[in-house]
Amino acid sequence: MSELFLPQELIRKKRDGLTLGDSEIGFMVQGISDGSLSDAQLGAFAMAIFKCGMTMDERIHLTRHMMNSGDTLNWNKLNLDGPVVDKHSTGGVGDKVSLVLAPIVAACGGYVPMISGRGLGHTGGTLDKLESIPGYNATPNNSDFQSLVKRVGCAIIGQTSNLAPADQRFYATRDVTATVESIDLITASILSKKLASGLDALVMDIKTGNGAFAADYKMAQELAQSIANVSSNSGVPASCLITDMNQVLGHSVGNATELTECVEFLNTPKNSNDRLLELTIELSAYMLKLSNLEPDLDTARIKSKEALESGKAASIFGEMVSELGGPSDLMENPEKHLKPMPIIGSIQSNSSGYISEIDVRAVGVSMIHLKAGRTKSTDSIDHGVGLSEIVSLGQWVNKGDSLAMAHCRDKNQLDFLKSNIPSLIQLSENMPKVQNLIKEVLSSNEETI
Repeated sequence: MSELFLPQELIRKKRDGLTLGDSEIGFMVQGISDGSLSDAQLGAFAMAIFKCGMTMDERIHLTRHMMNSGDTLNWNKLNLDGPVVDKHSTGGVGDKVSLVLAPIVAACGGYVPMISGRGLGHTGGTLDKLESIPGYNATPNNSDFQSLVKRVGCAIIGQTSNLAPADQRFYATRDVTATVESIDLITASILSKKLASGLDALVMDIKTGNGAFAADYKMAQELAQSIANVSSNSGVPASCLITDMNQVLGHSVGNATELTECVEFLNTPKNSNDRLLELTIELSAYMLKLSNLEPDLDTARIKSKEALESGKAASIFGEMVSELGGPSDLMENPEKHLKPMPIIGSIQSNSSGYISEIDVRAVGVSMIHLKAGRTKSTDSIDHGVGLSEIVSLGQWVNKGDSLAMAHCRDKNQLDFLKSNIPSLIQLSENMPKVQNLIKEVLSSNEETI
């Protein structure tokens, strides 16, 4: 019986490497939610898990209890004629995939209730990019959110305070107790929010490389397998793609700059960045196959490309923006609503050679320095500051050629980027070997595809 549990005894049990049962984990999550577990106890609990780890059953129990700590979405009453499917990324510099992926999958018959986060640290947030759009309401109530998903096919919003509230407190504690980098806790944090959305299938994009949270490849593999297994055992089949983050994804970084790239991507896909296109189509294909909208990946890729090239995905994105309070003509007149910065200038290369290495994390940090990102959740950001036309690995540049275009408020910002960005990009006389974008796919049956 839960009333016999003592927090300190359960913390001691986990500290000593023992396994907690379902009801014991449920008791701790209840204490996180209702405040009966003190900050000190929660910090100790997080550290005990960080040091001793959890079994697969413990991860599943923790995820389920955190998922049920607040609202959960049920789609049955809406009588949808297709599956509810979503994608989540661990985040990277220039990762704007969600913005173009959701309408593509919606155009193929899926329903995508995408609940996204803000940027923190060197990675940008999908929500911040969308809030570059004047009037965009990222916080509709659950009823409006669900009806919008049914009408349009997708909606990208922010997390409400009633969705997995235990995770919100737990994450805030982990953030200040050096316990963020725990596979067990990351798994439960991500999946508690995603599973609360009532999904039929989930695809994960686990970034690895110098611009990723999971810079170490082994960590990326462990996280991917953990998420796939816990999600599957919680009733939601999952596939996890491990993808490269050793260069900016797409050709822009920032908020309005990335949103502009997304509008261009949807309107004129033939001109889009190759890597952004490849990853978007691949993630879409896995979402369509996993949710049984298409029988195999090849067919799913074809359908995804058709949805993009026909303009149907662009139309759905425009409708979503309009329905959430944004302008009705964003896709037709993006420059009218995403106003250019006062200063747009070229950042030139100091020498000639092939682009052989990019310190992607440092590129992201440079954006934070100019307030395009945040160091703590309460920071306000400048949606206009950013970079576009960023060079790619393997590209040849001559001395004086542009490495990127800077979008700035003033000359001081431009001078900072001109002095900083070239030092983050290494050149070589020899063509470098560019790593594959998609490194590995792990499925929920513990087999590598």
